[in-house]
Amino acid sequence: MALPSSSGPIGVFDSGYGGLTILNAIRTALPEYDYLYLGDNARAPYGHRSFDVVYDFTRQAVYKLFQMGCHLVILGCNTASAKALRTIQQNDLPLWDRERRVLGVIRPTAEAINSLTTSRHIGVLATEGTIKSGSYTMEVRKLSPDVKVSGVACPFWVPLVEYNEAEGPGADYFVKKRIDEIMAKDPQIDTLVLGCTHYPLLLPKIMRYVPEGVQVVSQGKYVADSLSDYLSRHPEVRRKCTAGGRMHYFTTENPDKFKENARIFLREDVSVRHIDLD
Repeated sequence: MALPSSSGPIGVFDSGYGGLTILNAIRTALPEYDYLYLGDNARAPYGHRSFDVVYDFTRQAVYKLFQMGCHLVILGCNTASAKALRTIQQNDLPLWDRERRVLGVIRPTAEAINSLTTSRHIGVLATEGTIKSGSYTMEVRKLSPDVKVSGVACPFWVPLVEYNEAEGPGADYFVKKRIDEIMAKDPQIDTLVLGCTHYPLLLPKIMRYVPEGVQVVSQGKYVADSLSDYLSRHPEVRRKCTAGGRMHYFTTENPDKFKENARIFLREDVSVRHIDLD
């Protein structure tokens, strides 16, 4: 089936809810555009899944967003960006439509690192899948070869956020443990990257345990800035993005559950519909 050629919203995809922090930053910076958010919540989390499975799931979601009219899709998910983005860009887009674009969240963050770190030592806190992929190390070293990158997986941080425990006392132990671990791994770290889109909701706890002089980087601002720059440099893509300030949300799971969790991330009520990918 041919993909629709008319202009459509900007698509934002995540395996779950964390991509809502990316969406929120993007729509704050670029409120004029229409957005379509798709969460594959029924199959989340992606962090522990193999490269092949993450690629297959992400590929399905991206193609669905294209079918729904999107010409530009943002993978608002570090795991999908790490394990699927490049293959989709190189193998699938030439077969589907060479004019469509898929962008991730790792590259924009890596581009900002050079201007942020003074010690040239950074840390990445992320899911197991993102850490094992080595994507942050590869992207940062492409742009800043002298920067040393250390990573630590934080397996309990996502559940803390999704069960609305990010501000509760139970979160302190798990946050402090991982901060201590990464600082022990490299005491010269002066910049910590939150390499999972859930983690900004833990920022108050994180700042409590980060050593003085260490800055914490959330991805949303850098992804939004990068997208704004991308659209200004690619008017042919910008013209394919409708501008009505509208929002649409879809989930592969129960819409009521999505609405409940979306309040945690967006601090607002949303209207959401169920969708199937396979």
